[in-house]
Amino acid sequence: MHLLIVDDHPLFRDALASAVRLAFPSAVILDADGILGAMAVLAADRAIDLVLLDLSMQGVVGFEGLISIRSRFPRVPILVVSGLEDPRIMREALQHGAAGFVPKAVDKATLTRAIADVLGGGLSIPAALSGPAAGLPSPATHLAERIARLTPQQLRVLLMIRQGKLNKQIAHELQVGDSTVKAHVSEILRKLDVISRTQIVIRTALLDFDQIQMPQAG
Repeated sequence: MHLLIVDDHPLFRDALASAVRLAFPSAVILDADGILGAMAVLAADRAIDLVLLDLSMQGVVGFEGLISIRSRFPRVPILVVSGLEDPRIMREALQHGAAGFVPKAVDKATLTRAIADVLGGGLSIPAALSGPAAGLPSPATHLAERIARLTPQQLRVLLMIRQGKLNKQIAHELQVGDSTVKAHVSEILRKLDVISRTQIVIRTALLDFDQIQMPQAG
């Protein structure tokens, strides 16, 4: 069994690896401190059975990391292990393709059970989503479904649009022609059912959980 831990905090990576080794002594554990590093490991080691992913990492906005890995490596299950415990964030992570969600504060037994469930082909649903509100639709549900229809290259273009990059900048980074980028943008507009780049940014702001984390005024 090969597992990949993706977290930008070395101490937590070590602690998580230790907990996994206690439960699965024969596991081969790799790690990465960011999404680019995770992509490199996944590309080099096709035997990875599970990714343990933190959502909150430097340089990652909202669910971009989760979406990027899912897009490039759709067959590798991802178990989110996060310090974020808002049920809305948990629900969004599952809707964006995570096979489970485990708060960092859980005990080792809960973590072990979640890993076993996902490795067994199931889902690991956090306790916070097991109550009556678990079935409530999220405002980003349809958006997540539409984003899932994007090709990997269209997803990369989408993420760059959200970063405010112009077509020429996107073309340079992807090493493609301007006309190719324009074609991707047109397809993104069509698939997301929006009419402008501005609407792309506004609609996909639902992917960010920064505002969800802020305390409610009152």
